[in-house]
Amino acid sequence: MAIRPRKQFGQHWLKSEKALAQIIIASELKKTDRILEIGPGLGVLTEKILPYVDKLLAVEIDRDLCKKLVFKYGKVDNFLLIEGDFLELNLPDILTNFPAFQNYNKVVANIPYNITGPIIEKLLGTISNPSQKPLESIILLVQKEVGYRLVANPNNKTYGALSVKVQYLADCEICCDVLAKEFYPRPKVDSVVIKITPKNIDNPANNPKFLDSLIKLGFASRRKMLKNNLKSIIEPEKLTNLLSELNINDNARAENLSVREWINLSNLLILTRGLSPLPNH
Repeated sequence: MAIRPRKQFGQHWLKSEKALAQIIIASELKKTDRILEIGPGLGVLTEKILPYVDKLLAVEIDRDLCKKLVFKYGKVDNFLLIEGDFLELNLPDILTNFPAFQNYNKVVANIPYNITGPIIEKLLGTISNPSQKPLESIILLVQKEVGYRLVANPNNKTYGALSVKVQYLADCEICCDVLAKEFYPRPKVDSVVIKITPKNIDNPANNPKFLDSLIKLGFASRRKMLKNNLKSIIEPEKLTNLLSELNINDNARAENLSVREWINLSNLLILTRGLSPLPNH
């Protein structure tokens, strides 16, 4: 039975051998690796990964695709398929029954574009609650626009709250471009392969939860200066003084601050007397 890609699952199947090879190169696979693949689809990337790794754990939400994957790889010793929604599954609990597939150290996947943010958050954690078991690397095929946001530097239109929040937790690099024509069905946008490498956080924020909320508030209106976006928690004149103390332009917008400057501003705001609680956003 032929299976058609389902729009409800955001399915776009990669058909380029060149792109598949580039994903494998970026993954730097080793015989000791235990891989998590999210949304294996027809298994074209699965097939490339399996010979090079110790174990491959695949999570697929589409029941019909699961049947095909079981038929193709069900008897492969180092392959395990879990049917379900990756965002909803509690994999540590499930894998207590499959100890050989626990403690995966890398993620390699062509993920649905419409849930890229939530998937990255589940893999990395958040500023206020980082993953307790950081992965060695996360190699994802994502929408080009999102990929460029993840690697963006300050003073760039693509640099936003997502850039700061991910770069606080990890180093990001774009490995290669993948054109829309390399997929079936063809998406409306081009893609990139991105490598996300979780890192030890040197000099973390004194209050990560506060920093998380501060970034959201600071980027709430990109066109406004920080002293306007943050006036609900600190008077503009006081913020101007703090920015000066940090050698940051008093007319700065959220996109002008590096990750380190966001951390420094967060720490200094906490020390500032008369700081009101952050409003709920």
